[in-house]
Amino acid sequence: MAEVRYVGATRVYPGNDAPAVEALDLDIADGEFMVLVGPSGSGKTTALRMLAGLEEVDAGAVFIGDRDVSDDPPKARDVAMVFQNYALYPYLTVAANIGFPLRIAKVPKRDREARVKEVAKLLGLTEYLDRKPAQLSGGQRQRVAMGRAIVRVPSVFLMDEPLSNLDAKLRVQMRADIAALQADFGVTTVYVTHDQAEAMTLGHRVAVLHEAKLQQVGPPRELYERPANLFVAGFIGSPAMNLLPAEALGLGTNGKVVGFRPEHVDIGDEGDGIRGRVEVVEDIGADAYVFCSADIRGEQTRLVARTEVRDAPQQGEHVSLRPRPEEAHLFDSESGERLTDS
Repeated sequence: MAEVRYVGATRVYPGNDAPAVEALDLDIADGEFMVLVGPSGSGKTTALRMLAGLEEVDAGAVFIGDRDVSDDPPKARDVAMVFQNYALYPYLTVAANIGFPLRIAKVPKRDREARVKEVAKLLGLTEYLDRKPAQLSGGQRQRVAMGRAIVRVPSVFLMDEPLSNLDAKLRVQMRADIAALQADFGVTTVYVTHDQAEAMTLGHRVAVLHEAKLQQVGPPRELYERPANLFVAGFIGSPAMNLLPAEALGLGTNGKVVGFRPEHVDIGDEGDGIRGRVEVVEDIGADAYVFCSADIRGEQTRLVARTEVRDAPQQGEHVSLRPRPEEAHLFDSESGERLTDS
């Protein structure tokens, strides 16, 4: 087990002027489940591969424990990686795939077989040990890949979009399984995803990256309730935070942006507020998201409110949207930085 530290870690791909990861400073505690999240091209996978030893560190350093591993080959780092495409050996059985790292490490056959059976039982794979990967479902293949990673209990688990090839129902189940496994083993885990639901569900803390830079790191709830800047405010949360010029709501002067979550917008058919037309009502069970189009300073702007489904208006209706000032987030429109502590 070990902590992980990125210290000014930078990666610039040959032929590119702009870094893929720029001066990343990030401390990951021993036993922590850290999720790196961001849109495509944000640098999250490159950061993971720098830790794995699959990408060079052009400036700064990467530490595992007290050791600078920036120049160490992957096999010397004591990390185990689970890839998006599983990367199983098709000609080997499930048992041989899971036990492969132990075979490479020259673990005695009897010990290796015992450990493989233990891991297979943990992952519900006992009855599939003699099968080949082609005979398994996507979820079963992902479990085999997980088994191969955990069989030798490395210092750090690295997971790169491991659930992206699974259907929605299986992703939810596998998220729960991964969280339970990580809690049981207590191994430091760095997990990359573009799916914020995964990030917010799994991570002890979440690091948001955008355009090669770390935007904010903190517990999931902190990112949702206190986004550090406009990018995090718009990226974290589904649907995204409503963002408007502050003066349009009388909550600030020129040069500021106000944001408010859908659940902090009251919706009615008349009264003070922002007049809008209902475009879509998304029924999510007990509640509904009401997507509206409103004229804000001469521009059509989409706003969304969350309400009980029984109180939701109908598509095409005109409504009044009333953001709650006490729940507002205020940002500088130029720098994008947060201005309030609310």
